[in-house]
Amino acid sequence: MQQLHSDEFLAEIRSSAGTLADIIRTENPELPIATCPDWSLGDLAAHLGRVHRWAAEIVRTRAAQRIPFGAVPDSQYPAEPAAQADWVMAGAERMIAAVTDAASAEVWAFGRMAPATFWASRQAHETMMHRADAELAAGRAVVLDSVLAADGIDEWLSLVADPGYGQVSPGASVLPPGAVLRLHAADAGDGRGDRDGARDWLVSADADGITVRDGNGPADVTVAGRADRLLLVLVRRLPPDEENIRVTGDPALLTSWLASTPF
Repeated sequence: MQQLHSDEFLAEIRSSAGTLADIIRTENPELPIATCPDWSLGDLAAHLGRVHRWAAEIVRTRAAQRIPFGAVPDSQYPAEPAAQADWVMAGAERMIAAVTDAASAEVWAFGRMAPATFWASRQAHETMMHRADAELAAGRAVVLDSVLAADGIDEWLSLVADPGYGQVSPGASVLPPGAVLRLHAADAGDGRGDRDGARDWLVSADADGITVRDGNGPADVTVAGRADRLLLVLVRRLPPDEENIRVTGDPALLTSWLASTPF
């Protein structure tokens, strides 16, 4: 797989936050975010700004345990519309500065200790996805970096395959035992510096849980497309019949997977 440097994740945080800030400046704050039910654009912006500040505080203080959201400075979304976009950008810059300063220092990372750079990747994907939510709501084209999108697929599949993932029972109704879901991205990077290389994931389920393997092979259903389109389908931002996605084999298996793995 293509290896990403933390600077690439931090650049994505800044870029995606900037795109969101532009949407905040130009769109109605009550704009519904269809991909995040019950959220408006203002709700999405407030959430992202708080999450950036929360993660930044964890990194800045080298926290060894979870910090409550209420303990994070400047976590209140401004009531004044003119200040809202700048507040979102300030949170992103605080996150970037904290990770840059901490480098490889160990901090709390969802129940374990990990290098502070963990938060660079986690917040890059958080910011990129919510930027996409806002773009979809505003009727803008959504284009994600292909290698970052492939890394997002890795993150999402590893989460779903984790026994601690609380929204599905291991193997239950995700895929029938023995069935294989293949994801094919033609532009996900080949791991040797070529960002245009192809990549495949094979996903299967049994009574013990979900297994994810890199590589091509036989599958009962294959979902193929650009890496960013695959990611957006997997996290249910786009439907599987999106024009840039091709599904071959048994589409019911994909439907089951999507229904059983909510984001």
